[in-house]
Amino acid sequence: MVELVTSYLEEALPATDRDRIESHLAWCPPCRTYVEQMRQTVRWLGQLPAETIATETKGSLLAMFGGWQRDWG
Repeated sequence: MVELVTSYLEEALPATDRDRIESHLAWCPPCRTYVEQMRQTVRWLGQLPAETIATETKGSLLAMFGGWQRDWG
């Protein structure tokens, strides 16, 4: 779940994977809590004005996390 939650929230998973996650969430309260916490975190971070993130910090974060999708491909 931890590895797939971002793709799940972005609705970027194939239907079969999404169905498997939703089946799991139906009986696993800890994972439901985790997904909801991540959903709220994304929502809150999305409300930050872009100018509050220093250009240098933004570049560092993008460089650090940008390769994740390629690495997991």
